[in-house]
Amino acid sequence: MSDIISNTPEYTVSELAFSLKRTVEETFGHVRVRGELGRVTIAKSGHCYLDVKDDKAVINSIIWKGVMSRLSMRPEEGMEVVCEGKLSTYPGRSNYQLIIEKMELAGAGALMALFEKRKKMFAAEGLFDSERKRELPFIPKTIGIVTSPTGAVIRDILHRIMDRYPSHVLVWPVLVQGDKAADQITEAITGFNETQGFARPDLLIVARGGGSMEDLWCFNEENVVRAAANSKIPIISAIGHETDWTLIDFVVDYRAPTPTGAGEKAVPVREDWLETVADYGTRLTRGLKRNLNEKKTALSAARLPKLEGVVSAPRQRLDLAIARLPRSDRLFEKASQTLAAQRLPDPRRLIESKTAQLTAMRVRPDSIRINIDGKRRVLTQEMRTANSAMQNSLQKQTARLSRAGKLLDAYSYQGVLERGYALVQRSSGDVVRSKDGVAAGEAVTLTFVDGARGAVIDGKATTPPKKAVNKKPSPKKTTANNQQDLF
Repeated sequence: MSDIISNTPEYTVSELAFSLKRTVEETFGHVRVRGELGRVTIAKSGHCYLDVKDDKAVINSIIWKGVMSRLSMRPEEGMEVVCEGKLSTYPGRSNYQLIIEKMELAGAGALMALFEKRKKMFAAEGLFDSERKRELPFIPKTIGIVTSPTGAVIRDILHRIMDRYPSHVLVWPVLVQGDKAADQITEAITGFNETQGFARPDLLIVARGGGSMEDLWCFNEENVVRAAANSKIPIISAIGHETDWTLIDFVVDYRAPTPTGAGEKAVPVREDWLETVADYGTRLTRGLKRNLNEKKTALSAARLPKLEGVVSAPRQRLDLAIARLPRSDRLFEKASQTLAAQRLPDPRRLIESKTAQLTAMRVRPDSIRINIDGKRRVLTQEMRTANSAMQNSLQKQTARLSRAGKLLDAYSYQGVLERGYALVQRSSGDVVRSKDGVAAGEAVTLTFVDGARGAVIDGKATTPPKKAVNKKPSPKKTTANNQQDLF
């Protein structure tokens, strides 16, 4: 079989690559492209390397240093622009690129447009309202952190918390960039709210380091924003740098400019609050002492009367009332006579009487004996009950009389006289209660504990006082009206 000879020309790799380069440059010598700027990198040489993209494709592009100086704008990631230039290839890597010679803004970028669209939607639903913001716990016992377990972000937050106020920290590791990041962040926020197997945190921190808009885009996803809005736990967001804003920042209860700022906002400075509490304690102690001293001073200035002066007059009235009561021995004697008059019949005589009645009725002896025994037991029990009741009554009456006698002795007017008081009476026997009750020169009788003496009021007596009798005055000699006045 003979070899087949092909008429297809044969190229080397370089010949084919440069042939493609000439074809592309000649075919697309001048193009106008609209798209969104993705990655933007300015090299030290001054050249700018960037990507022009839409939702389906990306074109690697370059702006030479000389063209960069003539542009009216500085390329930034996320801008939607219209570029003019030519297509070329780079044979060393077998790719094509757009060499941009002119650039102008075409409006907000696609990502920015989507960002603003979602922002308006969430704002219309009220998710950004200030009334939904909650107060952060003053000293959270447990803090939950949603971030990448590696990198400087988690170290900065933990270091700041431990320096200020050491607390229990739970870290839920998640991706913070890429297609799966939004779902993992949503699951972390929801998982902390629906804790199973561990204590629910008092505060959540959602954090990430700085990056481009594409890098931070997972925090603009709808499921992440709604999970943060529905969280029952207060949330602090710390996404990117201070100038980086994401939609979750508008929903959370507090937005920190940096992850370190989130750690500072989460807990207070322990040493400062210990000093504050100690200062409050000192001020409270001083206030209590000052209040106590003021009360003591006010009580001393009140000049309250002495107890003896307040109760002396009621005691005198009580003594006179006690003197009018019957004597305790008379009450006891009357009670004894009453009890003696209520003597019970002799049980033996009662039994003999019942026996005689039964004998006259010719009742069988056995039944009579049984009936008599039963009656005897009943009467014996009643007699014991009666004796016990009588003894209890006598004891209660005796105790009551004894207490009354002791009370009479304790409040007797003789006790008042023993304390240094005296009873002032006119010659007619009336008691003098006021200084205006006697006239100058009038004779009175002063009764002391050991007897009575005559005296004259303010000068010479008009009539000589009666001879004092060295014995205790009897309250029975006073009239009923005078005794009533003493009460």
